[in-house]
Parts: sequence; structure tokens; C-alpha cells
Amino acid sequence: MNCLAFDVGGANVKFSDGLERTGSVPLALWKSPDQLAGLLKTIIASTGEYAAVAVTMTGELADCFPSKSAGVRHILASACEAAAGLPVHVYLVDGRLVGPELAAAEPMLAAASNWHVLARLAGRYVPAGAALLLDIGSTTCDVIPLLDGQPAAVGKTDTQRMLAGELVYTGIERSPVCAVVGQVPYRGGMCPVAQELFATMRDVYLVRGELPEQPEDRDTADGRPATRTAAVARLARMICADETEFGEPDAIALSAAVAEAQAELVQTAMSRVVRSGWDLPLVLSGHGDFLAQRVLTKLGHTGPVIALADRLGAAISRAAPAHALAVLVREECGR
Repeated sequence: MNCLAFDVGGANVKFSDGLERTGSVPLALWKSPDQLAGLLKTIIASTGEYAAVAVTMTGELADCFPSKSAGVRHILASACEAAAGLPVHVYLVDGRLVGPELAAAEPMLAAASNWHVLARLAGRYVPAGAALLLDIGSTTCDVIPLLDGQPAAVGKTDTQRMLAGELVYTGIERSPVCAVVGQVPYRGGMCPVAQELFATMRDVYLVRGELPEQPEDRDTADGRPATRTAAVARLARMICADETEFGEPDAIALSAAVAEAQAELVQTAMSRVVRSGWDLPLVLSGHGDFLAQRVLTKLGHTGPVIALADRLGAAISRAAPAHALAVLVREECGR
């Protein structure tokens, strides 16, 4: 079945047909939930003709909704409106594909289901024995145990997975710097950071050259461009400084410390999930490969690493849950 699958998050809508068309479009769902249906409709119209639409999500957690159930139902209603009569398949965290009516009746099974469908795709690369999926994106990091090619997570909901270390709410773009560290090096001393949204991890990795500059993108803490120069200025404010007190060498030292602290957060979670040594196979997805590699080095991982960016391409790796869902619908519902 020719299907376009959506992974609706709180900050981005990712889409894939499981073949050639894959992408990610920003949408601040918590600010503009009523724009979701129109965006989905535009993506459908601009990418091709389809026999069905499929949906997985994490955006139900956006605080514009009074509850996760309300968020799920809004996302489902938006998908149905955009589908304009096409069948809509919804992925549940128990592995079922259902219609929107059943998903709306069991909203907590549809909530935060994208990790599960991604784990099913990742499991195809390690069909026997124990393995691990590490998916690092702009906002979160998933640490998902696999067993004989199937998801073997302890938790099902976001809260359960956070308790188990299987969901780390830190990412390479959107996480505030003050959520990652409490103090940073500054000219021979350690300075506390301001508990304010002055800068994000995107600024850290812009300074380090691990994320590309995007001068046209102003989705930053201060609304100025996503460039290295602007990132240095944002990082200065993390210690309540400006350009007269903080320069590029200071930003480089600060960024090195913050990047190391974020790697330690992920390392701690992974150590809670895996307790039997670091020679097991590991599947990487998301666009935070550089952070993943740093963590694996710290852990002393010696097992095989299967990067979806190498196997499927960087665009698909970034939108891997949407790609996985499109593949699954095509297989389960026929071509």
C-alpha cells in the first residue's frame, strides 16, 4: 500500500513514504495546534498520491492540551482532516495498527508510540540475541533494549521509560543549557549558569561545529539566526556576560564542558538499561550521531554499531519512526 506516514512531535512533523520521500518540517505545536491539519494536508499534497495515511506521535505531551488524551485526539482529528477521506492507520504502543476511532477510544496506547515502531525496524538489523537501539534527536534520547529483533523495553509510557532510563529528555538542539549543567568553566574558575532560556544545546554544537549553521533559521532562544557568532552571544548570557566579557575562546571552553555533561547524562541512562557488558550490537538513529559516538567511547563499547544514517541515509535516520511506520503499513496492509 502506498502510504505516507507521519511522526507528529511537539516541535517537528516528520514524514516518510518508506521509499523515496522523507523529511521534517518544524511546527511549534504548543503554540499553533490548529495549524497541524493544514501542515499535514500541505505535506500530503506536495509529496505525491497515496492510498492511505499513517500516524505515530509524541506531540500529545504539548502543554497546549489539557491532557495527553486530548492531545492524541487532536492529532488524530488533524490527520483525518488532512487525509480527506483516505484511510488513516494509527500505530499503538502495543504494536497494533488501528483506525482513528479505536485509537481515540484508547488514547494512552497511541500516545508516545513512535519509539516502539522504530525499535521494530531497528530489530531487523539484529534479529538474534540482545541488542540496543540508541536514537538521539533534537529533544530526546531513546535507549531501547532489543531481544531477538523485538522491542524489550521495561516501560511503555514516557514516565515509565524515564524511570527505567529508556527515555532521556535531552537532545542536541532544544534542551536548555541550564538543564544540562549547573556551572561552567570561565577563565580559570567555575561560574554558575543562569537558570534562564538564554541558550540551548544547539548553540553548544554550533560552536563546536557539530551542527551546521542555518542563517535563515531563527528558531533559537533569542530569535536571532542559528549561526556560530549568534550562538557565542547566547552562550555568553548563560553566565550573565556579553561580548565585552566573553569571546570565542570562552564559548569553546564552555561548550566542551556542556557537551561532556550531556554525554554523561546519556551514559548514565544507558548504564541503567544495560548491565551485562558493552559488547552487544547497537543500532544508531537520529541526527545526534556525534553525541552517540561520544557516549559509546566513554562507555568503552566494543560491539558492532549499525548506523541507520549509513544504511538508509541521513534524512531517513532523522525521520526513522515515520519511515518505519510507512514500511510496516506497506507490509501489513498490502502494496
